[in-house]
Amino acid sequence: MKILILGSGGREHALAWKISQSPLVDEVYSAPGNPGMDKIGPCFDLDVTDLMAVQELALQIMPDLIIIGPEAPLAAGASDALRARGFDVFGPSQQAAQLETSKGFAKDLMQKYGVPTAEYGRFDDLTEALEFLETMNAPYVIKADGLAAGKGVVIAETLEEAENTVEEFMTGKFGEASSEIVIEEFLKGEEASIFVMTDGEGAIYLPVAQDHKRVGDGDVGPNTGGMGAYAPAPVVDARTLELVQATIVEPMLSGMAEDEMPYQGVLYVGIMVTEAGPKVVEFNARFGDPECQVLMAGLPGDIVPALLVCATGGLVSAHADLCEMMGLSDFKPSAVVVMAANGYPGTAEKGTVIKGVEIANALDGVTVFQAGTDVNDQGELVAAGGRVLGVTAVGDDLRMAISKAYDGVAAIEWTGGFYRKDIGHRVLK
Repeated sequence: MKILILGSGGREHALAWKISQSPLVDEVYSAPGNPGMDKIGPCFDLDVTDLMAVQELALQIMPDLIIIGPEAPLAAGASDALRARGFDVFGPSQQAAQLETSKGFAKDLMQKYGVPTAEYGRFDDLTEALEFLETMNAPYVIKADGLAAGKGVVIAETLEEAENTVEEFMTGKFGEASSEIVIEEFLKGEEASIFVMTDGEGAIYLPVAQDHKRVGDGDVGPNTGGMGAYAPAPVVDARTLELVQATIVEPMLSGMAEDEMPYQGVLYVGIMVTEAGPKVVEFNARFGDPECQVLMAGLPGDIVPALLVCATGGLVSAHADLCEMMGLSDFKPSAVVVMAANGYPGTAEKGTVIKGVEIANALDGVTVFQAGTDVNDQGELVAAGGRVLGVTAVGDDLRMAISKAYDGVAAIEWTGGFYRKDIGHRVLK
């Protein structure tokens, strides 16, 4: 088989790394890819939201399966364009991907299908939004309706902060993405990430992960795309997962199928485990980053058959066999520590030289997934984005996996970056 992966982040590197291990796969292509992915297979420099360029590349390669990693090409309709060309695609349609690309769309669907989530208001008028804030209690959750690179959510502790945030959002902070906003009640509890691979009917539940969104130790500072993660996360027990399946995933999948927008690909369900049970914080239309890194590292088997069936259908009848092929019952505890460039999540410093990645990769159980990286004129690996490396490790238990991940971090020489030193602090308690 030939497989084409669209994307260039740590998530896509992890997918390429895992897929390349499948005996079914002869070649893994990536677009645009990164220096780490280039060592796995050919990379093609193109804009994944340029649908014509994506289609031309697919027609050139003729892959057996196309996997869309990030949200931007999904929002642009890449899956629809490629399916129209006859390709099998792992990734939801543009319409179904609105679960991520429009917070308001997702909230309205949850309300329609009776899915538990926070109470909310949806606004495109500044005066109405400010008036709605007056009816709520602190803290306040303000979300840009559209895509904002993981930075479009603010938890405001005071009414004044909330009002300022609403005004910033609706007057152009994230452009069109925040011209409409969602204001939600604050949910108390602990967050977790549920990943469901689906063909629109059947569902494979991957091990529950937990990430660290805040930039600083102790979960302080602004939100980021994610500074680290681990799996499995014990915060979600078997009973809670049953509730997620019965009250969230099944109603969403069946409702969307009935509304003629079946969901195919991976559904990321961000939940809050509250005293009243699990409630949806957000949906994403793709694997999380950095959660994907720990999921791919921890799965001992072959994920390719499951990816293909999710793209083509028949998951219900093949469910047991696919789970066995993936080795779900033998998942290895795993953890990832994200190394980010100085300045992130603001303006990240680029061009700083990174050394020691191969030394870290040689450590037992450690794999370094590249994200915002490039190679300079001297052939040196350099930072080229905000989140740059995902140092990932597996172990006999989570404590060992986390320790190994930090051993990998210690092997890397990079004065232009930083990382959180408390990844996994919840589970280590």
